[in-house]
Amino acid sequence: MNAQGTVHKYGDDVNTDVIIPARYLNTAYHQELAAHCMEDIDREFIHRVRPGDIIVAGKNFGCGSSREHAPIAIKASGVSCVIAATFARIFYRNAINIGLPILECPEAAEGIAAGDRVSVDFDSGIITDEATGKTYQAHPFPEFIKKIIEAGGLMESIRK
Repeated sequence: MNAQGTVHKYGDDVNTDVIIPARYLNTAYHQELAAHCMEDIDREFIHRVRPGDIIVAGKNFGCGSSREHAPIAIKASGVSCVIAATFARIFYRNAINIGLPILECPEAAEGIAAGDRVSVDFDSGIITDEATGKTYQAHPFPEFIKKIIEAGGLMESIRK
């Protein structure tokens, strides 16, 4: 499993209320959630994001309310991976549960710039910034978590 895309960069403490504002939580439609993803922190995100793109952020990404809507909105917007220095624990688990690949790597979060093209090898945890040629080492997921993500989330892995 691999990912490759253009980077959308954010800072520390990106909370679930700016990932998907509460005013849009009255829908369960993934594409409707995606249409409002990141709009309170980056109004142009939804117009710039392309399938396969990658979000890179600082510390404590996904803090705030414990809603699965946040990783669902990110995944439905076409983002293939989120790389952050650290994740809020509930977001981390919700991302796995809905099948959104995430990696913690403080060095990559610091070194990768917005607009860079990045590739990720989930088996090895190697993140390559193709703009600079630098590589970063994240801890890859154990096999059982990779299988959950590859299946599309926890419920899909159980069905299979």
